[in-house]
Amino acid sequence: MNLSMISASVTMGQLQRKMDTLSHNMANSNTTGFKRREATFSDLLFQQVNNNTDTRYETGRLTPNGIRVGAGAKIAQTALRMEQGAIMQTGRELDFAIAERDHFFEVESVENGQATSYLTRDGSFYLSEDPQNPNALTIVNAKGDFLLDGGGNRFTLPMNFSEIKLSATGELEAILNDGTTEDLGQLQLIRVLKPHLLEAAGDSGFKIPDLAGLGFAEADVFEQVAGDEGRLIQSSLETSNVNIGQEMTELVNTQRHYQFNARALSMADEMNGLINGIRR
Repeated sequence: MNLSMISASVTMGQLQRKMDTLSHNMANSNTTGFKRREATFSDLLFQQVNNNTDTRYETGRLTPNGIRVGAGAKIAQTALRMEQGAIMQTGRELDFAIAERDHFFEVESVENGQATSYLTRDGSFYLSEDPQNPNALTIVNAKGDFLLDGGGNRFTLPMNFSEIKLSATGELEAILNDGTTEDLGQLQLIRVLKPHLLEAAGDSGFKIPDLAGLGFAEADVFEQVAGDEGRLIQSSLETSNVNIGQEMTELVNTQRHYQFNARALSMADEMNGLINGIRR
């Protein structure tokens, strides 16, 4: 196959992946706590083509002999961008917006009787009946997964409460109907020091991979911090950090690059047709 056809076809496949990433970002522009991804490219291996074997032209030459032909471009990585999203006030006491980047809620999911935890910046929570105590309530997200406190335990609160407040130190407090206050526990956050290691788990959630297999210790990747008033805002939510105008501009540019490579592929095919016609 013609080298130009190889380069164009390989690059078109990678550009399609970038357009998929941009489309995914725009589709989640209204998803609470969503973090966009950014695709970056790198070139593939080059090969040296020595098309001039006459040594008489080597005298005084300043550039290497022949030409270097590449094989197109590939996506080097799809990086998770952690820029802060806008804060939107909701008025709901169980909505919490994280005001610092690289911080996440820890949520526990139970599947087939096995509990696993994951991270999310979606701070929209609800009350549900505690499966371990029918006379109490627990805090869950829209999927029914449990919000965890500083000790890795689920929050439990009595039925007879009237209000939930977040203290300046990150403690959740329930105001009971009789006016007394009950401490529900520390609302903790997980600060991820290496966000690029996170694995997408769907619904704006992320899982921490096997760190031992990657050669990292837990202390090198994440740490627990208190969800105090400097990091959390009650009755608010963080919107996505997707800029529709920027994503649309990048999508148009990517489509143009795709068209250029498609035209290069068509021109190479036409040249091969001319060559075959001459041979006949």
